[in-house]
This record gives sequence, C-alpha cells and structure tokens, in this order.
Amino acid sequence: MRVMITGSTGQLGGRLLTLSGHPVAWDKELLACGRDLLDLERPETIPGALDRLRPDVVLSCAAYTAVDGAEDEAERAHLINGEAPGRLAAACAERGIRLLHISTDYVFDGTGTRPYLPTDPTSPLGVYGASKREGERAILAALPSASIIRVSWLYDRDGKNFLNTMLRLAADRDVLTVVDDQQGCPTHAGHLAEDLLHWVDRMVQDPDRTAGLHHYGHRGLTTWHGFATAILARRAPDVEVRPVPTSAFPTKARRPAYSKLDERPFFEALGRESVTWEAALESCLSPTFPTGTPN
Repeated sequence: MRVMITGSTGQLGGRLLTLSGHPVAWDKELLACGRDLLDLERPETIPGALDRLRPDVVLSCAAYTAVDGAEDEAERAHLINGEAPGRLAAACAERGIRLLHISTDYVFDGTGTRPYLPTDPTSPLGVYGASKREGERAILAALPSASIIRVSWLYDRDGKNFLNTMLRLAADRDVLTVVDDQQGCPTHAGHLAEDLLHWVDRMVQDPDRTAGLHHYGHRGLTTWHGFATAILARRAPDVEVRPVPTSAFPTKARRPAYSKLDERPFFEALGRESVTWEAALESCLSPTFPTGTPN
C-alpha cells in the first residue's frame, strides 16, 4: 500500500516517515510529499502531486498551524486549511484514492464540561479553528468516505512544541509560570503516528466505520501547568512550576478553556484502549521509543 504523507517536514509528518521499516508499516510504502511537490497555497499543484506519487492513501498532515498568526493572515489560513483540503479531497475522489486528514480541537469553543464527541456542535473562537472547520466540511462534501481525525495539544521530543519549550526554559530558569485554567489532554505525535497507520488499515477493512469525523487522544485530563509539572518532574525536578491564569499570557487568538476529546470510539474501532497521557509522555522521553505500541 502506497501512503502519501503531506506536510512531511512537519512534526507529525516527519514522525510518520520515521516509521518506514517499523512493524506497523511493513506492508506500506511511506511517500514523503513536501511543499516543493504539493503546496496548499497553490492548490493547482495537487493533481500533479497525486499523479506523480500514485498513492493508495493520502495522509494529510500539512496545515497552517500558527494560531495567533491566523488572526492577521485570515485569507491565507482559509486557503491552506479550508479551500485546499477540499480541492485535495476532490482530486482524491476523481482518482479513487483514500484520504485521511488531520484536524484540531480548536473547532470547539471550550465551553464543554465533558470530553467532546465528533457529533458535538462546533463553534471556533478564532480564524485558525474556523479555517480547519471549513476544511473538514469541504473534504466531506467532496469525498464522504474520507476520514478526519481531530487531535489536541500535539507534542514530540523533536521540533517546536510545548515539551521542548518547557525543557529549554528550564535550562535557564529556576521558576516557570504556566497557565492552569485551560484543560485538555497532551497528544504524543509518536503514538499518534503509529495509530494513524493502524487506522489506515481499518479504512481499507471497514470504510463505513472510518468515514467522517473522529477524535484521537490519550486517556486522562490535565492543564498546561499539569503537563509542564509532569515534564519537569522527569527532566528538571529542581525547577518550580507556578500556576497562573490565562490572563497572565494574553494572546491575539482566544484558546478553548476545555478541549478534551473523547478518544474512546476511535480505539474501540482499533480494538483496544488508548494509553494514559502520562504513559505517552514517558514513551516520548524514552530513548528507545518507537519500539512499537500495542496493536
């Protein structure tokens, strides 16, 4: 099976490519598709990229992810996250290619009090979330069999993300202040990458069950302060982590106060439970990961 990965230089796309030769990818050829071949700001490049790589499945990771930047670049964000994914879905539909697209918890406004289900109403707080919701709708309109996976608080041991920001700051400071009134669940890109390839298999085996919107995540709930505390307890235990409200760090775009996604139906489809977010963090910090998560 030929699996084309867009956004192959990004955090998730790059992690997926490391799985070449891993047991989860033994029957798959993972094809890197960078911006030089498929540029979402130039949707006209999409058909040529598909015809050149001839994938059986497209795993769509490329996106405009600058949450605050989107407030100033709304047109660009809507092109990359909204219009282009719809064009990709249409091109896949014309060629009989399966599509797995990554979306976000930012489609919700954060007023929920229990884990969000894919069927819950969306109400984005800013341009980024609105552009991603636009993309979801455009994809399903063009290709109803497409699978869309929403994720939240994505991190990994490489790249620019919350984990590495905390470790960098802890190297120079004795005290860190971190927001403690936003609740959600950190998602390790390593576990996600493996599970996405398992999901690709499910898309082939049971296309009706995998079509539409789905939520991915680990078990449990925490805050950014709780996540930072867990990170530094393992890597810089002498650094104090003090809780502060969101108002202490004003941003151009509003963040959801609650964005825990209900991952249980996703893992029921895979026939197992997700790991806890704490266990996923341990795996991320382990030098031996990835060695395989349970199938």
